[in-house]
Amino acid sequence: MSRYKTRKGKEVVFLVAMAILTFVGILPLFHIIVTVFTEGLPVIAERGFTFLTGTLSNGGIGPAIAGTFILMFLSSLIGLPVALLVGIYAYEYPNSLIGRWTKTLLQIMLEFPTILVGVFVMNIVAIPMGTYSGFAGAFALAVILMPYVAVYTQEAMRQIPFTYREASFGLGLSRIKIISRILVPLSKRGILTGVLIGMAKVAGETAPLLFTVGGLYQSYPTSITKPIGAIPLLIYTLIQSPSNADHAMAWGASLVLLLIFLLIFIPVRASLKEVRL
Repeated sequence: MSRYKTRKGKEVVFLVAMAILTFVGILPLFHIIVTVFTEGLPVIAERGFTFLTGTLSNGGIGPAIAGTFILMFLSSLIGLPVALLVGIYAYEYPNSLIGRWTKTLLQIMLEFPTILVGVFVMNIVAIPMGTYSGFAGAFALAVILMPYVAVYTQEAMRQIPFTYREASFGLGLSRIKIISRILVPLSKRGILTGVLIGMAKVAGETAPLLFTVGGLYQSYPTSITKPIGAIPLLIYTLIQSPSNADHAMAWGASLVLLLIFLLIFIPVRASLKEVRL
């Protein structure tokens, strides 16, 4: 009986410790969200719809919002197809020389300083074009996006039991059909998680945009071959100002950026049904 009580006591202590550590782990996240809402919401409420549609001279961040969506769309258009193919290849041929080097390179790219990506793209895109541009920024963000999607794609497909492949080959399906019709659909939850994390990463990136997009806040972007604005870059610019009004605008822009992420991530993630194997 004493041993049973000892085990129960240890179990209770362990569960309490885990609950406390979990709370401590997520506390900074909630603190950030609450702070951004507390500081940013009064700014948006005070300036109204003009804050979301007006130019910087009118006290708005409309061009930055438009630029952020353009950059996210273009970087996804460039990076997602490549990342998915790379992730599938790394899964299909893990023991090949290219497969091993691909996996190593992806792990390196996950930790690679993004400011160096900006410098690299500036030299191969912005300087030859002779101008900052939305395309240069999107290309830099695509390079940052790809390893997240590729790694999550590979890991999600690895979770599928090998018996599914064996059964598919037994039915006479080709490798392409097995991947496209069986493995990828079964892995879609993990793959889309990687896509969302990659998009969240590029949506908040500032360093590579310093060398590629130039910034455009007095008018809306009209071409991807010309300078373009972005919310993270605008926030970086505003917080360097000694003006309290600029700091307030930076808080409002931070809240808009947070809402963009939440409105994309939460509905899509919630709509995905878990695949039970």
